[in-house]
Amino acid sequence: MSLTASLDASSVSAAPGEETAVPLQVRNSGATVEEYRFEVVGACAAWSAVEPAVLSLYPGDTRTVSLMLRPPRDATVPAGETPFGIRVVPTGEQGETVVPEGRVTVLPFTATTAELVPRSSHGSRRGRHQLAVDNRGNTPVTVRLGAQPGTELARVAFDVAELQVAPGHAEFGRLRVRPAKRMWRGTPVTHPFQVFAATQVTEGEEPVAPVLVDGSYQQEPLLPRWLPRALITAAVLLIALAGIWYALLRPAVKSAAREAVTPEAVRSAAAADKSKAPDGGGTAGAGADGGAGDTAGADAGAGASKPTPSPSAEAEAGTGAGAQDGAATPTSAQVRVRDSVGGGTNAATALQVPKGHTFQLTDIVVQNPQGDAGTVVISAGTNSSVLSLGLENFRDSDYHFVTPILVPAGGKVTMTIDCRKVGKPVGARTPARCSESLFLGGTMRADSAG
Repeated sequence: MSLTASLDASSVSAAPGEETAVPLQVRNSGATVEEYRFEVVGACAAWSAVEPAVLSLYPGDTRTVSLMLRPPRDATVPAGETPFGIRVVPTGEQGETVVPEGRVTVLPFTATTAELVPRSSHGSRRGRHQLAVDNRGNTPVTVRLGAQPGTELARVAFDVAELQVAPGHAEFGRLRVRPAKRMWRGTPVTHPFQVFAATQVTEGEEPVAPVLVDGSYQQEPLLPRWLPRALITAAVLLIALAGIWYALLRPAVKSAAREAVTPEAVRSAAAADKSKAPDGGGTAGAGADGGAGDTAGADAGAGASKPTPSPSAEAEAGTGAGAQDGAATPTSAQVRVRDSVGGGTNAATALQVPKGHTFQLTDIVVQNPQGDAGTVVISAGTNSSVLSLGLENFRDSDYHFVTPILVPAGGKVTMTIDCRKVGKPVGARTPARCSESLFLGGTMRADSAG
Protein backbone atom coordinates (compact mmCIF):
# COMPACT_ATOMS: atom_id res chain seq x y z
CA MET A 1 0.00 0.00 0.00
CA SER A 2 1.43 3.41 -1.03
CA LEU A 3 -0.51 5.39 1.63
CA THR A 4 -0.17 5.45 5.39
CA ALA A 5 -2.03 7.77 7.82
CA SER A 6 -2.10 7.89 11.62
CA LEU A 7 -3.37 10.18 14.37
CA ASP A 8 -0.95 11.54 16.91
CA ALA A 9 -3.60 10.93 19.64
CA SER A 10 -6.39 8.42 19.27
CA SER A 11 -8.32 9.91 22.23
CA VAL A 12 -8.90 13.62 22.76
CA SER A 13 -11.14 15.91 24.81
CA ALA A 14 -13.00 18.90 23.36
CA ALA A 15 -14.67 21.73 25.28
CA PRO A 16 -17.97 23.07 23.89
CA GLY A 17 -17.55 26.46 22.27
CA GLU A 18 -13.81 25.99 21.83
CA GLU A 19 -11.53 24.65 19.06
CA THR A 20 -9.36 21.55 19.49
CA ALA A 21 -6.74 20.43 16.90
CA VAL A 22 -5.70 16.76 16.46
CA PRO A 23 -2.61 16.20 14.20
CA LEU A 24 -2.85 13.58 11.43
CA GLN A 25 0.36 12.23 9.78
CA VAL A 26 0.02 11.32 6.07
CA ARG A 27 2.87 9.60 4.11
CA ASN A 28 3.07 8.89 0.37
CA SER A 29 4.94 5.60 0.02
CA GLY A 30 4.26 5.34 -3.70
CA ALA A 31 6.37 6.24 -6.72
CA THR A 32 4.22 9.09 -8.08
CA VAL A 33 2.91 12.41 -6.86
CA GLU A 34 -0.48 11.90 -5.23
CA GLU A 35 -3.28 14.16 -4.04
CA TYR A 36 -5.36 13.22 -1.02
CA ARG A 37 -8.84 14.30 0.16
CA PHE A 38 -10.04 14.06 3.77
CA GLU A 39 -13.54 13.27 5.05
CA VAL A 40 -14.63 13.13 8.71
CA VAL A 41 -17.09 10.31 9.50
CA GLY A 42 -19.10 9.78 12.66
CA ALA A 43 -21.43 11.83 14.84
CA CYS A 44 -18.89 14.65 15.13
CA ALA A 45 -18.76 15.25 11.36
CA ALA A 46 -21.23 18.15 11.67
CA TRP A 47 -18.85 20.17 13.81
CA SER A 48 -15.45 18.88 12.58
CA ALA A 49 -13.21 19.54 9.57
CA VAL A 50 -9.70 18.68 8.30
CA GLU A 51 -7.43 21.58 7.44
CA PRO A 52 -6.25 21.66 4.75
CA ALA A 53 -9.04 19.66 3.09
CA VAL A 54 -6.74 18.59 0.16
CA LEU A 55 -3.03 17.62 0.35
CA SER A 56 -0.49 16.85 -2.43
CA LEU A 57 2.61 14.75 -1.61
CA TYR A 58 5.68 13.80 -3.56
CA PRO A 59 6.84 10.18 -3.35
CA GLY A 60 8.30 9.45 0.06
CA ASP A 61 7.10 12.73 1.62
CA THR A 62 5.24 12.99 4.93
CA ARG A 63 3.02 15.92 5.87
CA THR A 64 0.79 16.74 8.84
CA VAL A 65 -2.79 17.99 8.62
CA SER A 66 -5.04 18.95 11.53
CA LEU A 67 -8.47 17.63 12.50
CA MET A 68 -10.31 20.66 13.94
CA LEU A 69 -13.00 19.78 16.51
CA ARG A 70 -15.51 22.62 17.20
CA PRO A 71 -18.40 21.30 19.34
CA PRO A 72 -21.10 24.01 19.78
CA ARG A 73 -21.87 25.30 23.26
CA ASP A 74 -25.53 24.28 23.40
CA ALA A 75 -27.72 21.30 24.23
CA THR A 76 -27.59 19.78 20.73
CA VAL A 77 -24.27 18.00 21.40
CA PRO A 78 -24.50 15.88 24.57
CA ALA A 79 -21.54 15.43 26.84
CA GLY A 80 -19.64 12.13 26.61
CA GLU A 81 -17.41 10.04 24.36
CA THR A 82 -18.03 9.85 20.60
CA PRO A 83 -16.06 7.70 18.07
CA PHE A 84 -14.91 9.23 14.79
CA GLY A 85 -12.87 8.38 11.72
CA ILE A 86 -10.95 10.31 9.05
CA ARG A 87 -11.26 8.86 5.55
CA VAL A 88 -8.09 9.61 3.50
CA VAL A 89 -8.97 9.17 -0.18
CA PRO A 90 -6.24 9.31 -2.88
CA THR A 91 -7.41 11.15 -5.98
CA GLY A 92 -5.53 8.85 -8.37
CA GLU A 93 -5.93 5.44 -6.71
CA GLN A 94 -9.44 5.19 -5.26
CA GLY A 95 -8.93 1.70 -3.91
CA GLU A 96 -6.24 2.66 -1.37
CA THR A 97 -8.51 4.49 1.13
CA VAL A 98 -7.24 4.66 4.73
CA VAL A 99 -9.51 5.48 7.73
CA PRO A 100 -7.63 6.28 10.98
CA GLU A 101 -10.02 6.09 13.95
CA GLY A 102 -10.17 7.85 17.29
CA ARG A 103 -12.47 9.00 20.08
CA VAL A 104 -13.42 12.49 21.19
CA THR A 105 -14.86 13.24 24.65
CA VAL A 106 -17.12 16.29 24.72
CA LEU A 107 -16.71 17.94 28.10
CA PRO A 108 -19.87 18.80 30.06
CA PHE A 109 -20.95 22.35 30.76
CA THR A 110 -23.84 23.78 32.75
CA ALA A 111 -26.04 26.72 31.78
CA THR A 112 -29.44 27.26 33.42
CA THR A 113 -31.92 30.13 33.28
CA ALA A 114 -35.08 30.73 35.31
CA GLU A 115 -38.21 32.86 34.98
CA LEU A 116 -41.10 33.48 37.40
CA VAL A 117 -44.58 33.16 35.87
CA PRO A 118 -46.30 35.47 36.66
CA ARG A 119 -43.92 37.97 38.19
CA SER A 120 -46.62 39.39 40.50
CA SER A 121 -49.83 37.99 41.98
CA HIS A 122 -52.62 39.22 44.24
CA GLY A 123 -55.27 37.77 46.51
CA SER A 124 -56.61 37.84 50.06
CA ARG A 125 -55.34 34.39 51.14
CA ARG A 126 -52.46 33.37 48.82
CA GLY A 127 -50.60 34.03 45.60
CA ARG A 128 -49.68 31.36 43.05
CA HIS A 129 -46.59 31.36 40.78
CA GLN A 130 -44.47 28.95 38.72
CA LEU A 131 -40.68 29.02 38.39
CA ALA A 132 -39.65 27.89 34.89
CA VAL A 133 -36.10 26.42 34.85
CA ASP A 134 -34.49 25.97 31.40
CA ASN A 135 -31.40 23.71 30.99
CA ARG A 136 -29.30 25.08 28.16
CA GLY A 137 -26.29 22.89 28.96
CA ASN A 138 -25.30 19.54 27.45
CA THR A 139 -25.78 17.35 30.52
CA PRO A 140 -28.75 16.63 32.83
CA VAL A 141 -28.86 18.76 35.96
CA THR A 142 -30.52 18.64 39.35
CA VAL A 143 -31.79 22.05 40.40
CA ARG A 144 -32.62 22.89 44.00
CA LEU A 145 -35.45 25.39 44.45
CA GLY A 146 -35.69 27.84 47.30
CA ALA A 147 -37.07 31.23 48.26
CA GLN A 148 -36.28 34.12 50.52
CA PRO A 149 -39.18 36.46 51.38
CA GLY A 150 -38.40 40.15 51.43
CA THR A 151 -40.27 40.59 54.74
CA GLU A 152 -41.39 38.35 57.59
CA LEU A 153 -45.06 39.03 56.80
CA ALA A 154 -45.27 36.43 54.01
CA ARG A 155 -44.11 32.82 53.61
CA VAL A 156 -42.98 31.32 50.29
CA ALA A 157 -43.07 27.53 49.75
CA PHE A 158 -42.43 25.28 46.71
CA ASP A 159 -44.46 22.14 45.99
CA VAL A 160 -41.20 20.24 45.25
CA ALA A 161 -37.69 20.94 46.52
CA GLU A 162 -35.77 19.76 43.41
CA LEU A 163 -36.23 19.50 39.65
CA GLN A 164 -34.55 17.09 37.23
CA VAL A 165 -34.01 18.94 33.93
CA ALA A 166 -32.76 17.23 30.77
CA PRO A 167 -30.52 19.07 28.28
CA GLY A 168 -32.52 21.44 26.09
CA HIS A 169 -35.67 21.09 28.21
CA ALA A 170 -37.52 23.21 30.77
CA GLU A 171 -39.29 22.17 33.97
CA PHE A 172 -41.74 24.11 36.14
CA GLY A 173 -41.82 24.29 39.95
CA ARG A 174 -45.01 25.60 41.55
CA LEU A 175 -44.82 27.89 44.55
CA ARG A 176 -47.31 29.61 46.87
CA VAL A 177 -47.01 32.86 48.79
CA ARG A 178 -49.09 33.01 51.99
CA PRO A 179 -49.41 36.04 54.28
CA ALA A 180 -48.46 35.54 57.92
CA LYS A 181 -51.58 37.37 59.13
CA ARG A 182 -55.03 37.84 57.66
CA MET A 183 -56.09 41.35 56.77
CA TRP A 184 -59.80 41.94 57.16
CA ARG A 185 -59.91 45.48 55.78
CA GLY A 186 -57.62 48.29 54.76
CA THR A 187 -55.22 49.16 51.95
CA PRO A 188 -53.61 46.25 49.99
CA VAL A 189 -50.04 45.43 51.07
CA THR A 190 -47.28 44.33 48.65
CA HIS A 191 -44.87 41.61 49.82
CA PRO A 192 -41.66 41.33 47.72
CA PHE A 193 -39.79 38.04 47.64
CA GLN A 194 -36.91 36.36 45.80
CA VAL A 195 -36.66 32.78 44.54
CA PHE A 196 -33.56 30.95 43.32
CA ALA A 197 -32.64 27.90 41.27
CA ALA A 198 -29.31 26.41 42.41
CA THR A 199 -27.67 23.84 40.13
CA GLN A 200 -26.05 20.98 42.04
CA VAL A 201 -22.59 19.95 40.79
CA THR A 202 -20.50 16.87 41.47
CA GLU A 203 -17.12 16.82 43.15
CA GLY A 204 -14.38 18.32 41.03
CA GLU A 205 -16.68 20.57 39.01
CA GLU A 206 -16.70 24.32 39.39
CA PRO A 207 -19.64 25.64 41.44
CA VAL A 208 -22.40 27.41 39.51
CA ALA A 209 -23.93 30.58 40.89
CA PRO A 210 -27.67 30.22 41.58
CA VAL A 211 -30.15 32.02 39.34
CA LEU A 212 -32.11 34.66 41.30
CA VAL A 213 -35.56 35.91 40.26
CA ASP A 214 -37.57 38.66 41.97
CA GLY A 215 -41.35 38.53 42.48
CA SER A 216 -44.12 40.19 44.48
CA TYR A 217 -47.45 39.29 46.07
CA GLN A 218 -50.14 41.89 46.83
CA GLN A 219 -52.25 40.95 49.84
CA GLU A 220 -55.82 42.21 49.58
CA PRO A 221 -58.29 42.57 52.48
CA LEU A 222 -60.81 39.79 53.11
CA LEU A 223 -63.64 42.31 53.30
CA PRO A 224 -63.90 44.34 50.08
CA ARG A 225 -63.95 48.11 50.20
CA TRP A 226 -67.54 48.34 49.00
CA LEU A 227 -68.93 46.13 51.81
CA PRO A 228 -69.36 48.88 54.49
CA ARG A 229 -71.15 51.14 52.03
CA ALA A 230 -73.36 48.26 50.94
CA LEU A 231 -74.27 47.46 54.56
CA ILE A 232 -75.10 51.10 55.31
CA THR A 233 -77.21 51.32 52.16
CA ALA A 234 -79.07 48.12 53.05
CA ALA A 235 -79.74 49.37 56.60
CA VAL A 236 -81.07 52.70 55.31
CA LEU A 237 -83.31 50.85 52.84
CA LEU A 238 -84.72 48.59 55.58
CA ILE A 239 -85.45 51.59 57.81
CA ALA A 240 -87.20 53.34 54.93
CA LEU A 241 -89.33 50.27 54.19
CA ALA A 242 -90.28 49.95 57.89
CA GLY A 243 -91.26 53.63 57.98
CA ILE A 244 -93.43 53.25 54.91
CA TRP A 245 -95.15 50.21 56.47
CA TYR A 246 -95.96 51.85 59.81
CA ALA A 247 -96.81 55.23 58.31
CA LEU A 248 -98.92 54.25 55.28
CA LEU A 249 -99.63 50.57 54.74
CA ARG A 250 -100.51 49.39 58.29
CA PRO A 251 -103.17 52.12 58.95
CA ALA A 252 -104.75 51.40 55.55
CA VAL A 253 -105.01 47.67 56.37
CA LYS A 254 -106.66 48.34 59.74
CA SER A 255 -109.15 50.78 58.17
CA ALA A 256 -110.11 48.26 55.51
CA ALA A 257 -110.73 45.60 58.19
CA ARG A 258 -113.01 47.90 60.20
CA GLU A 259 -114.98 48.91 57.13
CA ALA A 260 -115.56 45.25 56.28
CA VAL A 261 -117.60 44.70 59.58
CA THR A 262 -120.85 46.43 58.47
CA PRO A 263 -124.38 46.01 60.06
CA GLU A 264 -125.47 43.92 57.08
CA ALA A 265 -122.54 41.54 57.68
CA VAL A 266 -123.49 41.28 61.37
CA ARG A 267 -127.17 40.50 60.62
CA SER A 268 -126.26 37.86 58.01
CA ALA A 269 -123.93 36.16 60.49
CA ALA A 270 -126.71 36.15 63.15
CA ALA A 271 -129.22 34.66 60.73
CA ALA A 272 -126.75 31.91 59.89
CA ASP A 273 -126.32 31.08 63.61
CA LYS A 274 -130.12 31.07 64.14
CA SER A 275 -130.69 28.57 61.31
CA LYS A 276 -128.08 26.19 62.77
CA ALA A 277 -129.45 26.29 66.36
CA PRO A 278 -132.38 23.89 67.20
CA ASP A 279 -134.24 26.53 69.29
CA GLY A 280 -133.47 29.73 71.16
CA GLY A 281 -134.59 32.15 68.51
CA GLY A 282 -135.23 34.86 71.15
CA THR A 283 -131.84 34.41 72.67
CA ALA A 284 -130.21 34.49 69.27
CA GLY A 285 -132.19 37.54 68.30
CA ALA A 286 -131.25 39.32 71.50
CA GLY A 287 -127.61 38.72 70.88
CA ALA A 288 -127.59 39.56 67.22
CA ASP A 289 -126.20 43.03 67.71
CA GLY A 290 -123.57 41.91 70.19
CA GLY A 291 -122.34 38.31 70.30
CA ALA A 292 -123.05 37.60 66.66
CA GLY A 293 -120.98 40.57 65.57
CA ASP A 294 -118.13 39.50 67.79
CA THR A 295 -118.34 35.95 66.43
CA ALA A 296 -118.33 37.11 62.85
CA GLY A 297 -115.38 39.36 63.53
CA ALA A 298 -113.49 36.49 65.19
CA ASP A 299 -114.23 34.16 62.26
CA ALA A 300 -113.06 36.74 59.83
CA GLY A 301 -109.88 37.25 61.82
CA ALA A 302 -109.22 33.51 62.01
CA GLY A 303 -109.70 33.13 58.27
CA ALA A 304 -107.26 35.92 57.58
CA SER A 305 -104.53 34.52 59.90
CA LYS A 306 -104.23 31.14 58.15
CA PRO A 307 -104.02 31.59 54.38
CA THR A 308 -104.10 28.42 52.25
CA PRO A 309 -101.05 27.99 49.95
CA SER A 310 -101.93 27.90 46.25
CA PRO A 311 -101.01 24.81 44.17
CA SER A 312 -99.06 26.90 41.66
CA ALA A 313 -96.79 28.28 44.42
CA GLU A 314 -96.05 24.76 45.64
CA ALA A 315 -95.21 23.62 42.09
CA GLU A 316 -92.84 26.54 41.57
CA ALA A 317 -91.14 25.83 44.90
CA GLY A 318 -90.69 22.17 43.93
CA THR A 319 -89.05 22.92 40.55
CA GLY A 320 -86.91 25.90 41.53
CA ALA A 321 -83.61 24.02 41.92
CA GLY A 322 -81.53 24.12 38.72
CA ALA A 323 -78.82 21.83 37.48
CA GLN A 324 -75.40 22.54 38.84
CA ASP A 325 -72.53 23.36 36.56
CA GLY A 326 -69.80 20.79 35.95
CA ALA A 327 -66.73 20.70 38.19
CA ALA A 328 -63.84 23.06 37.26
CA THR A 329 -60.14 22.07 37.50
CA PRO A 330 -57.15 24.45 37.13
CA THR A 331 -55.12 23.25 34.14
CA SER A 332 -51.77 24.29 32.65
CA ALA A 333 -49.61 23.04 29.77
CA GLN A 334 -46.42 23.94 27.95
CA VAL A 335 -44.75 23.18 24.64
CA ARG A 336 -41.51 24.06 22.88
CA VAL A 337 -41.26 24.42 19.10
CA ARG A 338 -38.11 24.59 16.98
CA ASP A 339 -37.95 25.63 13.34
CA SER A 340 -35.19 25.98 10.77
CA VAL A 341 -34.70 28.97 8.48
CA GLY A 342 -36.36 28.46 5.08
CA GLY A 343 -38.03 25.19 6.05
CA GLY A 344 -41.59 26.49 6.27
CA THR A 345 -43.64 26.68 9.44
CA ASN A 346 -43.47 24.21 12.28
CA ALA A 347 -46.31 23.69 14.78
CA ALA A 348 -46.93 21.72 17.97
CA THR A 349 -49.93 21.17 20.21
CA ALA A 350 -49.73 22.27 23.84
CA LEU A 351 -53.17 21.02 24.95
CA GLN A 352 -56.12 19.10 23.49
CA VAL A 353 -59.48 19.33 25.23
CA PRO A 354 -60.88 15.87 26.13
CA LYS A 355 -64.40 14.76 25.28
CA GLY A 356 -67.16 16.17 27.45
CA HIS A 357 -65.08 19.16 28.63
CA THR A 358 -64.55 22.83 27.80
CA PHE A 359 -61.24 24.57 28.46
CA GLN A 360 -61.30 28.21 29.62
CA LEU A 361 -58.02 29.80 28.50
CA THR A 362 -57.00 32.71 30.77
CA ASP A 363 -53.17 32.97 30.71
CA ILE A 364 -50.57 32.75 27.90
CA VAL A 365 -46.78 33.18 28.28
CA VAL A 366 -44.61 33.15 25.12
CA GLN A 367 -40.81 33.00 25.39
CA ASN A 368 -38.17 33.87 22.77
CA PRO A 369 -34.94 33.32 24.76
CA GLN A 370 -32.59 33.35 21.74
CA GLY A 371 -33.90 36.60 20.24
CA ASP A 372 -35.02 34.91 16.99
CA ALA A 373 -36.75 36.75 14.13
CA GLY A 374 -39.93 35.52 12.47
CA THR A 375 -43.56 35.04 13.45
CA VAL A 376 -45.38 33.03 16.09
CA VAL A 377 -49.13 32.29 16.01
CA ILE A 378 -51.10 30.94 18.99
CA SER A 379 -54.34 29.20 17.92
CA ALA A 380 -57.17 27.94 20.12
CA GLY A 381 -60.11 25.85 18.98
CA THR A 382 -60.69 24.83 15.36
CA ASN A 383 -59.10 27.67 13.38
CA SER A 384 -59.18 30.54 15.88
CA SER A 385 -55.99 32.64 16.01
CA VAL A 386 -55.58 34.08 19.53
CA LEU A 387 -52.19 35.80 19.10
CA SER A 388 -49.95 36.62 16.13
CA LEU A 389 -46.61 38.12 17.16
CA GLY A 390 -43.31 39.10 15.59
CA LEU A 391 -40.44 37.27 17.32
CA GLU A 392 -38.11 40.23 16.95
CA ASN A 393 -40.43 42.35 19.12
CA PHE A 394 -40.02 40.47 22.41
CA ARG A 395 -38.00 38.00 24.48
CA ASP A 396 -40.84 36.97 26.80
CA SER A 397 -44.43 38.17 26.83
CA ASP A 398 -47.41 37.22 28.99
CA TYR A 399 -51.13 37.79 28.43
CA HIS A 400 -54.01 37.45 30.89
CA PHE A 401 -57.64 37.47 29.77
CA VAL A 402 -60.44 38.78 32.02
CA THR A 403 -62.97 37.02 29.79
CA PRO A 404 -61.72 33.43 29.23
CA ILE A 405 -61.26 32.08 25.69
CA LEU A 406 -63.45 28.96 25.42
CA VAL A 407 -61.94 25.94 23.67
CA PRO A 408 -64.62 23.23 23.07
CA ALA A 409 -64.21 19.47 23.38
CA GLY A 410 -61.76 18.15 20.79
CA GLY A 411 -60.24 21.62 20.27
CA LYS A 412 -56.50 22.23 20.49
CA VAL A 413 -54.22 25.03 21.63
CA THR A 414 -51.23 25.11 19.25
CA MET A 415 -48.14 27.23 18.57
CA THR A 416 -46.87 27.71 15.00
CA ILE A 417 -43.37 29.11 14.30
CA ASP A 418 -42.07 30.58 11.03
CA CYS A 419 -38.33 31.23 11.48
CA ARG A 420 -36.69 33.91 9.34
CA LYS A 421 -33.48 34.41 11.31
CA VAL A 422 -31.92 32.52 14.21
CA GLY A 423 -30.98 34.76 17.13
CA LYS A 424 -27.60 34.79 18.84
CA PRO A 425 -27.63 34.57 22.65
CA VAL A 426 -25.13 36.74 24.51
CA GLY A 427 -21.84 34.94 25.12
CA ALA A 428 -22.78 31.84 23.11
CA ARG A 429 -22.56 30.56 19.54
CA THR A 430 -25.44 30.99 17.16
CA PRO A 431 -27.89 28.04 17.49
CA ALA A 432 -28.88 25.99 14.48
CA ARG A 433 -32.64 26.60 14.76
CA CYS A 434 -35.18 29.00 16.18
CA SER A 435 -36.56 27.84 19.53
CA GLU A 436 -39.67 29.26 21.27
CA SER A 437 -41.66 28.13 24.32
CA LEU A 438 -45.35 28.46 25.21
CA PHE A 439 -46.93 28.14 28.64
CA LEU A 440 -50.69 28.40 29.07
CA GLY A 441 -53.07 28.22 32.01
CA GLY A 442 -56.79 28.12 32.57
CA THR A 443 -59.65 26.01 33.85
CA MET A 444 -60.88 22.66 32.51
CA ARG A 445 -64.64 22.46 33.10
CA ALA A 446 -66.81 19.37 32.65
CA ASP A 447 -69.81 20.08 30.41
CA SER A 448 -73.15 20.02 32.27
CA ALA A 449 -75.41 16.99 31.79
CA GLY A 450 -78.23 19.29 30.59
